[in-house]
Amino acid sequence: MLFLPFENNIEALHIELQRIREIHAKNKIDLSASIKDVERKIAEERAKVYNNLSGWQKVQVSRHPERPYTLDYIEKITTDFVELHGDRNVKDDKAIVGGFAKIGEQTVMIVGHQKGNSTKQRQYRNFGMANPEGYRKANRLFKLAEKFKKPIITFIDTPGAYPGIEGEERGQAEAIAKNIQDMFMLKVPIICVVIGEGASGGAIGIGIGDKVLMMANTWYSVISPESCSSILWKSWDQKELAAQLLKLSADEMKELGLIDGIIPEPLGGAHADPVLAATILQEYLLNTLAELQKIPTEQLVAQRIEKFCKMGVVNE
Repeated sequence: MLFLPFENNIEALHIELQRIREIHAKNKIDLSASIKDVERKIAEERAKVYNNLSGWQKVQVSRHPERPYTLDYIEKITTDFVELHGDRNVKDDKAIVGGFAKIGEQTVMIVGHQKGNSTKQRQYRNFGMANPEGYRKANRLFKLAEKFKKPIITFIDTPGAYPGIEGEERGQAEAIAKNIQDMFMLKVPIICVVIGEGASGGAIGIGIGDKVLMMANTWYSVISPESCSSILWKSWDQKELAAQLLKLSADEMKELGLIDGIIPEPLGGAHADPVLAATILQEYLLNTLAELQKIPTEQLVAQRIEKFCKMGVVNE
């Protein structure tokens, strides 16, 4: 298990627990009481730490390399997943995956960013940073879901859209803008879930939904704390302050009315218990789908538009 910088005490207790277990196994000494005591201390320390995370610490948790990604959740919460490829224009962008799948007995279209679980896979997936063809692929799948009257679920987890010159040449901004425009008008229920990082237009490009949810230890913002610090203070040194000022955590986003709900995570983050995290996510998705499917189509679209149009409006 990889520990984050603020988990030093938890790491020390895990090392102690491992040492006791090795002695227990090697010397046939009954140390079960000591093992339980250390396990209790780990749970208490983890609760103490994770119940008081700062904005920057939540950013770190959202980037944990063992955290589940889109394909991990698809594997755990769906059946009969059929991945669909390509934008029918340039190529198949590996940073965005999608296709039809079943959650319970409900067929849905799932589209999400995919980062990769190893160095080779991260390079293959471009670290979850999609090019224009990734967003055009997503749009194609959205329209396919609408054609067959199937709900859409998106999983957001990206440090941003790919900023390379070739992406700009192929119309990065236009592709994201087209997705935003079209998602407002889709005549099927849409649920968007931030499962990790939610940065900039790269996130909002698949983030227009009837319900926008965030998992508890994720972030959603127009810019990353490092980039914000770099612009305002000319270095990354103020990234923790930037994370605080950006109000990018799930609690702050819910308080500001920019998201509709928060999905709890297992104590220690989704990476600490991916199976439990997937079970919680599946339950929220099924409940939300059942809620949205009761709303007439025209009313659903009107509510979606109204919800986003209210954001940023200030009455004095």
